[in-house]
Amino acid sequence: MKLLLHILSYPLSAIYYLAFGSVLAIFHPIQWFCLNVFGYQAHKKSVDYMNFFAIGSLRILGTRFDFSVPNNIPKNVPLLIVTNHQSMYDIPPIIWSLRRFHPKFVSKKELGKGIPSVSFNLRHGGSVLIDRKNPAEAVAKMTAFAHYLETNKRSGVIFPEGTRSRTGEPKTFHRKGLQTLINHMPSAYILPITVNNSWKLQRYGMFPIPLGVHLKFTVHPVIKVSDFSAETLLDMLEEKIKSAVRH
Repeated sequence: MKLLLHILSYPLSAIYYLAFGSVLAIFHPIQWFCLNVFGYQAHKKSVDYMNFFAIGSLRILGTRFDFSVPNNIPKNVPLLIVTNHQSMYDIPPIIWSLRRFHPKFVSKKELGKGIPSVSFNLRHGGSVLIDRKNPAEAVAKMTAFAHYLETNKRSGVIFPEGTRSRTGEPKTFHRKGLQTLINHMPSAYILPITVNNSWKLQRYGMFPIPLGVHLKFTVHPVIKVSDFSAETLLDMLEEKIKSAVRH
C-alpha cells in the first residue's frame, strides 16, 4: 500500500503544482487590481481567498488540516503569532484560519521578489522583509513593524527558529527579532502555535509530495505581553511551543 501511494504521489504532485501555480498566477493580477482600485481591505480579502484555494490545492494530495481557533482570542488588540516552522505549507492555513486578525509576516527579503502573488503580498500587504545579513537594518525594520501592528491593531507572524525544520525537530529560537516586537508592543497579546507534520510534505524535497499528510496546528492560550518580562515571555514561548511538537 505504501509503495502504491508513493507511485501515485508522482502524478498527483504534478497536478497539485499545476493547480497551485494557477492559483498564484490568477491571484497576482487580482491582488494588484484590488489594492490599486479598492485599497487595503479588498487586497486583504484577495489574499485570504488566495490562501483558501492554496489549501484546496493541497487537498488534491489528500492533505488534511486540523486548525481550531478558540473564541476567546481578544479582538481589536495587536497580536503576535509565534510558531515553529516546518515548511512553506505552514503559511496558508495560518493566513486563512486567522484571517480576522489580519496576519502579516516577518520574512526574509529574498521572498519579496520572484514569486507571483506571494512576493506582491509580502511587499504591499503590511509584512516586513528582513535582510538577515544586516542586523542593524533588521532591528530598525522590526521596530517599525511593531509600531505598525500596535497602531493598526493587526497581527504579526514570526517564526523564531529563523528557518524551517526539515525533520520536524524544533530548532533553537533566535530571540532578537521577537524581543524587539515584544518591547515595542506593550498592549499586545501573544498567540503561540505549534505546527506538526508540515515537514512531511517536503520529506522528499519539492517532488513528489507525499499523500495523506495530516497537518495539525495546536493553538495555545493567549498571553498578555504586559503580564511578564520579555525574558520570561521568551522562555515561556519556546518551552510551550516546543513541548507540543510530536515526532
